[in-house]
Amino acid sequence: MKDLSILIVEDEDRQREMLCGFLSDEGYQVRVAGGGEEALAFIKTRYFDLVLLDQKMPGMDGLSVLAEVKQINPELDVILVTAYGTVEAAVNAMKSGASDYLAKPIDLDQLLILINRIAERRMLLRENEALRRLIQSPRIAQKDIVFASEQMSELVNLAGRVAPSNATVLIRGESGTGKELLARLVHNLSLRAKNPMIVINCAALPEPLLESELFGHEKGAFTGAVQRRQGRVELADGGTLFLDEIGELAPSIQVKLLRFLQEGEYQRVGDNRVLKSDVRVICATHRDLESMQKEGKFREDLFFRINVIPMQIPPLRERRKDIPLLVNAFVTRLAAVNNKTIDGVTQEAMDRLVKYNYPGNVRELENIIERAVVICRGSVISMADLPFTSPLAQKSSDRNGTLHEALESLEREMISKALAETGGNQSQAAQILGIGERTLRYRLKKLHLK
Repeated sequence: MKDLSILIVEDEDRQREMLCGFLSDEGYQVRVAGGGEEALAFIKTRYFDLVLLDQKMPGMDGLSVLAEVKQINPELDVILVTAYGTVEAAVNAMKSGASDYLAKPIDLDQLLILINRIAERRMLLRENEALRRLIQSPRIAQKDIVFASEQMSELVNLAGRVAPSNATVLIRGESGTGKELLARLVHNLSLRAKNPMIVINCAALPEPLLESELFGHEKGAFTGAVQRRQGRVELADGGTLFLDEIGELAPSIQVKLLRFLQEGEYQRVGDNRVLKSDVRVICATHRDLESMQKEGKFREDLFFRINVIPMQIPPLRERRKDIPLLVNAFVTRLAAVNNKTIDGVTQEAMDRLVKYNYPGNVRELENIIERAVVICRGSVISMADLPFTSPLAQKSSDRNGTLHEALESLEREMISKALAETGGNQSQAAQILGIGERTLRYRLKKLHLK
């Protein structure tokens, strides 16, 4: 747990600098205080996992500071450092609420052992708390993410385990699988849940605007910049920043994002000042980032920085157990939205929905159910309300003519249906079909479709 936040309280300059340098080199987040009053001011305004506290200091001694710390935050771990390595000193430290104690001169190997022990215990406590919230919160676990499959059960469990950390998460999966929902689950189960999760789609904006959207800009930074604007990084301070379609980032912005991930530092467009923001970053993509690295389109160092916790969402066709639950959830919600009374789906319609392959995944299933809810004349959705009346494989095998003609007819049907579902939006239709927009335009021209 290298993201552990440690406060060193030591009045001797050399000792304080040595400990700070050593623990920083070990990868921990370290702050220092030269006395008890300064330490308590930090603890009242900032979050720490551990305090390394010298017992003998001018002004407030270590035991007095320890008593105040436990009043401010009883859960905060404290290691008391004493020059008197006696049994009596150890007993007094533990009675006062210290997690452990060390005698001077400090054995650095022993210090790491104690820190690792505390880190493991805190991680277990966080995981247990997150999983408890996951089990007890149907709003988070059952309403937003509906599942019955083992694959999704394991994924949700993993979300509960990684949520308490600050580690960067990379969510991968086909378009429409629910990557943003999984990101929100991680955020809602984290210690940052009371602060915002800010979302930005990296594919939705051109490069100059995307940099401004991420990091903000100063007045006059470019044409149209009539006033200073906060970026998403600044707005997400204390919370989570979700970068959707991370594979679409331009190389120039990849460099700036890497610096932010490594140092927590950024600059507004048109401003030389270096700013900081405490943000947990979650990324998502449907792109093959490994291939993009080989092509020089995605930085290798950035990939390793965002891929600390990889999470892969399987496509809907690989977790058909989830489909009936999703269907019922969508019917309930969309019927209420459209002021309809729908009691459910016929068995024949449900069987057909379960057998379909969903190139557009959960998003396509939701669109199909919304259409069915809107056009349904009765109280139950039937086959007549679905955009297909029999399996596509059966349709193609019933046709006369050559295999080429049958495949062309099937392709025409699927493209027409995707365009109908998206209101003619070629970009969204291409995502549903699992092909590129350029490929879709080529097929439209070849098949003489408008």
